[in-house]
Amino acid sequence: MGYDAALVRELRAALAAAGDPQRAAGQQAYMRSTMPFHGLTSPEVDRAVRAAVRDHTPTDRQVWEATVRELWDGATHREQRYTALAVAEHRCARAWQDPEVLDLYGHLVRTGGWWDLVGRTATRLVGPVLLSRRAEVTPLMDEWALEDDLWLRRTAILSQLKHRAATDRDLLERVVAANLEGSRFGSEFFVRKALGWALREHAKTDPAWVLGILERYADRVSPLARREATRHLRGSGARASGRHP
Repeated sequence: MGYDAALVRELRAALAAAGDPQRAAGQQAYMRSTMPFHGLTSPEVDRAVRAAVRDHTPTDRQVWEATVRELWDGATHREQRYTALAVAEHRCARAWQDPEVLDLYGHLVRTGGWWDLVGRTATRLVGPVLLSRRAEVTPLMDEWALEDDLWLRRTAILSQLKHRAATDRDLLERVVAANLEGSRFGSEFFVRKALGWALREHAKTDPAWVLGILERYADRVSPLARREATRHLRGSGARASGRHP
């Protein structure tokens, strides 16, 4: 079964019509993207998606997934990939957010390969599936945390970013420990940053646990990850490894 050609056509036309070439040049430079931009803001992209999906609402899982893949794989401009993510997140797809969809989301991560696309996929697509189906999805996050792909590892680290008190601390510790200094990508900026970000968010819920992690793995936590993890704890009297963060 193919994709919804009308939805794809309407979205691509809307993006092209609303583009701002001057803004596009700045966006491409900022994102260090080989793929050009049309020059739309995030609210403009979101409005285009809402209008197009209202006119062409996917009602079949296979068509919806094929449409997301076409918007993504067939993208000529970066905003077209943003529309793919927005269609994937849309409430029309709520019934299809289950472990089966993670093949699609893994594809988006592997082929996206940059922080804006991967961060959104991790926190707004993979994360909710993990939260709702922990028993089935947790083993996959453990696998991704050890993959020979930096962006899958980053996704595993960030997958619980919005889970707050529902965070599986055992899983969080495993994905953190698998990606500290000395691991396959432990010295990479985007991994170190993700580690700090994930721990910082959980510190809002359980600061003592995060400080314990920093103590337990003190010799393998990079200065960047430690700095990010303790950003909201500074000045609160918190200490890790006998040092002020």
